[in-house]
Amino acid sequence: MPISVALIEDDAPFAETLQSYLRLSKSVRCVGSYRTAETALEQVPALSPELLLVDINLPKMNGIEFVERITTLCPDLLCLMLTMYEESPRIFDALKAGACGYLLKRTQPAEIVEAIVQAHEGGSPMSPRIARQVVGFFKKSTEAAPLAPTRATSPQFTGLTDRECGVLDLLTKGYLYKEIGDQLGISPHTVSNHLRQIYGKLHVCSRAQAVAKYRGLA
Repeated sequence: MPISVALIEDDAPFAETLQSYLRLSKSVRCVGSYRTAETALEQVPALSPELLLVDINLPKMNGIEFVERITTLCPDLLCLMLTMYEESPRIFDALKAGACGYLLKRTQPAEIVEAIVQAHEGGSPMSPRIARQVVGFFKKSTEAAPLAPTRATSPQFTGLTDRECGVLDLLTKGYLYKEIGDQLGISPHTVSNHLRQIYGKLHVCSRAQAVAKYRGLA
């Protein structure tokens, strides 16, 4: 079945162009488009799409605040940022708010569809320039912190079982649900169940937030 997608984008020409392309794809199905975060916040829960493409620069409530609110209302909903901003603070604010990935608007439509599929399969797609900034941030953080608490000794992880720690460790390394299941000898559905337990114990709403907390960002 195609992945159901909705857009939160106030640039009408851009939204219409992207919708036209998505209609041609067999992998995704665009089920809605909203010009404001407020309207989307009211209507998306009833629409129940699987993934949202979210701009940051929206008229009133911005996209980062929207992601934080909608992922609280709909914990299983994936939010993929699609924006022109490439500053590090906005990237990390979006990921901490619950976004599963971050794309720049100049990304080719075919690559946007690939990113949607990747996110749906458990990945965290990012435009190359964004991924480089994220890698650079972690490299600097590692160099600046000579000794960081390990998963076993960090208080925030003491509530996780060994299996949950194993799932989270593989998730942090970029494994998809199926790949995690293959590594641990469990089904993707069981992986998803473990992740729901992990989110609850870590008080997060998304994979990106869990990974950030694991790495000491939250």
